[in-house]
Amino acid sequence: MAQFHENLITADEARTLDGLFARRVHRSADRPAYEAFDRNRNDWVEYTWGEMAAEVARWQAAMKAEGLMKGDRVALQLRNGPEWVMFEQAALSLGLVVVPLYTDDRPDNVAYILHETAVKLLLVQDAGRWKKLAEAVTGEDRALRRVLLLEGAPPTAGTGSDEARVRTVGEWLPSPPCELQVRRDADPEELASIVFTSGTTGRPKGVMLSHNNILSNTHTVLTVHNCYQEDVFLSFLPLSHMLERTAGYYVPMLSGAKVAYARSVGQLAQDLQIIRPTVLISVPRIFERVYGKVQDKLAKASPARRALFELAVEVGWARFQRQQGRGGWNPRQVLWPMLERLVAGKLLEQLGGRLRMAVCGGAPLSKEIARVFIGLGLPLMQGYGLTETSPVISVNLLDDNVPESVGLALRNLEVRVGEQDELLVRGPSVMMGYWNNHAATTQMIDSEGWLHTGDQAFIDEGGHIYITGRIKDILVLSNGEKIPPADMEQAIA
Repeated sequence: MAQFHENLITADEARTLDGLFARRVHRSADRPAYEAFDRNRNDWVEYTWGEMAAEVARWQAAMKAEGLMKGDRVALQLRNGPEWVMFEQAALSLGLVVVPLYTDDRPDNVAYILHETAVKLLLVQDAGRWKKLAEAVTGEDRALRRVLLLEGAPPTAGTGSDEARVRTVGEWLPSPPCELQVRRDADPEELASIVFTSGTTGRPKGVMLSHNNILSNTHTVLTVHNCYQEDVFLSFLPLSHMLERTAGYYVPMLSGAKVAYARSVGQLAQDLQIIRPTVLISVPRIFERVYGKVQDKLAKASPARRALFELAVEVGWARFQRQQGRGGWNPRQVLWPMLERLVAGKLLEQLGGRLRMAVCGGAPLSKEIARVFIGLGLPLMQGYGLTETSPVISVNLLDDNVPESVGLALRNLEVRVGEQDELLVRGPSVMMGYWNNHAATTQMIDSEGWLHTGDQAFIDEGGHIYITGRIKDILVLSNGEKIPPADMEQAIA
């Protein structure tokens, strides 16, 4: 099992997610925290933890000026970036509840979430997105008292009193300096976030997660996978998804690692080369794309080149199996240094050349694709989880990696197989319940505290979990999104 390093902040020390940020700032004020591409400067800009604290203090002051009260909901529909962290940390430090929204969600869906949670303050990426959303948000819904635009200008004066609530972030934030306010008596069990998920038919349900739900999950992940302050994460999965939020935001904050934000999925290949991350949190689609490009190149290559590639995968896979204790030595493994130089190293360079760990979750990863990447030397591990479990339930380990499985359950979770081979989970990262939906909560979590995942599974003698099917007919896309067939049929119609 991985050992904690001295720079790690424990869940008990942090107590809350905003307490985690405050402690990280105290410990690492001058160290790099985030890096993002500034389109105005046309260059990458780095933020230290101290600089992030100064910005969070400005967001705090502006939110306090809005008269928001503890427990009020605030939402953000924002691309990944430092501003996502600034907004959330400021909100959490004031006892507010954060509601993340997908940037590409349907306006009517977003409007439903805003109304359902009575959101009082909303941060939107740009004026264009707000224009589309404004048509779905009714004027009678007066809970939403402030709309902020990170980019673009608000509607011109005279377009209606309803638009008086819309301001740009630049004019809304006070001038620096502001003093960062740190809570001393926050309750770890209080509600931190409501994350809406489309895991079942009908309207999305709001998963209520406490500070402790998320922190306990984050901290336990770091007991099985070491993360260091020298690590660099490349963040490209949406922060509105709990996989990225826990593994790509709170995990590096707990350990003091740096996070760089990709410009876009379309520019991911270039950003991998520029940032050269050491840790990558991904979904199968990314590896499917790289695999597809490799196969396209091989189709045009000579028979000798194709044979060399296949040999590299075969020898590399045998080498991996031997390292895992599941295979013996074969004379062909002496070819690995040459195969690594001619084949494997070139592929890994496309991923930045420094990856020491890649974790894939959100949907099943093809066995063939996993075999190719692992065979070529990428430390690729599949994991599994649900929004309702904050989200990680299980993950493979570097020295105990069974690619066909979704790994071992985290040590602070109980797992068992129930009726219809359904995987059941119990532990501190299981949600508080669904927002304003007691009936759905009691269907999901039974009287003994077991959360019913809806996934069929079996657990082998070594504790590895294998997902074999789904009790309910839900389609899981390769980007990790869960789509009920009824919703898809409606969209097509």
